[in-house]
Formats: sequence, C-alpha cells, structure tokens
Amino acid sequence: MEYRDRDGNRQRESTNAEDKEEAHRVLRERLQARDANTLPMLRKGEQITLEQWAEHFLEGFSKPPIRAEKTHLSYSRVVKHLNGILGEVLLVDLTADRIESYLRHRLEQPVEVRRRSGKVSKGLVKASTVHQEFRVLRRMLNVAVRKKLLVANPCSGVEFPVRVKGLFRPHYVTWSEQQRIEQAAPAYLRNVIRIITETGLRVYKELAPMKRTDVDLENAVVWIPDSKTASGVAEVPLTDLAVEAFRNQMAEVGSGEYLFPNADGTGFQASFKKVWGTTLRKAGVPYFRIYDLRSTYATRLSAGGVADEWVTQLLRQGDAKVFKKYSQMKLQMKREALLKLNRKANDKSSSGTGEAA
Repeated sequence: MEYRDRDGNRQRESTNAEDKEEAHRVLRERLQARDANTLPMLRKGEQITLEQWAEHFLEGFSKPPIRAEKTHLSYSRVVKHLNGILGEVLLVDLTADRIESYLRHRLEQPVEVRRRSGKVSKGLVKASTVHQEFRVLRRMLNVAVRKKLLVANPCSGVEFPVRVKGLFRPHYVTWSEQQRIEQAAPAYLRNVIRIITETGLRVYKELAPMKRTDVDLENAVVWIPDSKTASGVAEVPLTDLAVEAFRNQMAEVGSGEYLFPNADGTGFQASFKKVWGTTLRKAGVPYFRIYDLRSTYATRLSAGGVADEWVTQLLRQGDAKVFKKYSQMKLQMKREALLKLNRKANDKSSSGTGEAA
C-alpha cells in the first residue's frame, strides 16, 4: 500500500494481507490513524505482542489502587493462560477468529489440581471460567484501543462458543427467605446479612475491613475510607435496621478494632464463603453468592419507587449502566404489579371506583 503521511512524504508498506478487502481495510486504518495523528502509536502497536502488552497492563491498570489485590491476582491467572497460547501474537494480528479458537481450546482443557501425588484431573474447565478470561482479554484490548495501539477491539466480533447459563443474573432475596437464612446463621453473619441488605455495602472491600471508628451510630452513618471505585469512598446513611445490626455486632466483638475480626484476633475476616455456604444448607436455601445481597438492596430500592439515578448514587457506582445488573425485579414482583392493573380505566360505564377487574 502507498499513502502520504502528515508531512506529505510518500510511504510504502506491506499490508501483510493476501485478501484484497483485508488490504483495503489495513489502508483505511492507516489513513484514519494519519488523520487522527495516532500513526506512530499504531505502528508501535504493530511491534507489541500480547504477552508484552499483558505485562504492561497488569503493572499499570490491574494493581491497587486501580483495582483490588484480589482482582489483580485473578487477572494474573488469566494472563498465564492467554500467554500460553496467544502470547507471541502481535496485537494487530489478534483477530476474532484467533480469539474464538483460543476460547474453544480452553473449553476442551481439563482442570488440573496439584496434589502430593502429582497432578489430578478434575473435569473440563467451566464455561463461566473461560468467559471470565474473555472478559479480561476484552478489557486489556479496550485499554489498548484507548492508547491508540489498536484501531478497534477484535473481541467485538467474537461469538462465545457456548451458552453460559445464569451468568450475571443476581439472585433476589425475598424478606421471608432472608429471615430463614438469618435464623440459621451465627450472630455475626446475621449482622452481615442485615447490614448489606440495608446499606448495599460491598462485602469484602468495604464491610469486612470496617473498623469501629468508621461507624457513627449517633448520626446513623458509616464512613467508607477505601472502595472498589473512587465514588465508593463516601459516607453511607443507615436505616434503623442497619443501626441495630451494627450495634449488635459491636456488642458481639467487644472492644476490638475491627467489627469482623479473625478468630485469632489479628486483622479482619477475609472471607465468609464457608460459613455462608453452611448457613444456606441449614436454611434449606439453594446456594447463591453473598454478594447478591447487594443487588437485593438495589432491587428493594427500585421496587420501592426510588428513582434510578438515586439508586445509582446509593450504590455508589461510577457508571449508571452497572445499576441494570444489580436491580432486577423478580418475576413475583412483576406479577404483584399486574394485580393492580385497572381494566376499566377511562370506561364511562364503570362505577368510577377504580377497582381492578
């Protein structure tokens, strides 16, 4: 291909394509990059492999305070799998077909667990695990697009090979179900459940490390000094039920620094997963994530008539689009709303009582 750069100099380069349409596409990308004055960055992207970019991404866009430490560890595990297959591929050579081939390959791989006796196969990798890897790759390449190393993200043209059932569909906890779970839960977990469903606090980033000094029961607020997002750092108002739960938890732990301390008294409790699973079994409730208590809080606000923009602020989300993931009115709520349907509205022959029929 031949074109002139911004200084008017003639440039001759190979499109590295055998197909005529593909060659024209590469030329269009060159001209767009020239006009946007991003051609040097685009050329740099043609020399960077996915492995090199992944290393830069983990260092600059994955570690705290940009992302939580647990998120960084999760991204690091994903990058190991990506580098094993796509690591030597240049960023500009990553296509939707190559990414789909990687996803199919991962779905056919067995899960291997290291034991003293050696590696033990535990069946095939779950589709939800591979989908998470795809999401991390998509975010990595989105950053590359913003940095002008790529013209477009090839993940936008990827069709995930299999259907992932129930992905990103938060479980809504009814009040009766919550009461059953609380009755089967130990005292501190009962307080956790009540606090999250009344405040929407993030379980591990905000509630678990909370200190006694962060709680002001007199003014019914708690201070969140560190959160997943910048908008998450804020004062959170408390309902009467949340105030009661915090008061009960303070009485439960005594004079310790943390509200949810470790059993040995050092630091705070890092995980509730084991006791959460045990409590759900005792309550006879099918398993769902404890994080879904946060989406229950959002759904209850929405069902109570709170405007979406206010729910977003109460969730302390930076993006209003995320609210749609959290607030999913349960089918039963919709059925209850349909019972209020007035089929005689504006009917002159009706009695005027407004009664549903």
